[in-house]
Amino acid sequence: MAVLKKQLKLQIPAGKATPTPPVGPALGQAGINIGEFITKFNAATSKMMGDIIPVIIRVYDDRSFDFILKTPPASNLILKAIGAEKGSGAPNMKKIGKITKAQIKEIAEKKMVDMNTANIESAMAMVRGTAKNMGVDVI
Repeated sequence: MAVLKKQLKLQIPAGKATPTPPVGPALGQAGINIGEFITKFNAATSKMMGDIIPVIIRVYDDRSFDFILKTPPASNLILKAIGAEKGSGAPNMKKIGKITKAQIKEIAEKKMVDMNTANIESAMAMVRGTAKNMGVDVI
């Protein structure tokens, strides 16, 4: 049985992994077959196009690997919901948009599997906090 040698955490656009930095060098240093990972990752994330997908890659001593896909970061989901490119550089002074409580709940429900809570209210509070820190008003 293979022994876990290394664990990598990357954030890669869904369906668009390429051997260019930062993906290629990180995988190469870990001894992973870059082409094989890219093919598997792009196939697994092809239905999530447009999202940034956090992935945990476990590398074993025999150079085999497996990976776990996570849900997109809350900040990306918030930007997608309000149609913005990026968050505010001065969130207390310059607001970039508004998000509804219904949208906050929808994002929280999507993120629940990766959050350290089973309570929807707590998850919504975390998403609200992220939105506030990005310069997004919750209405």
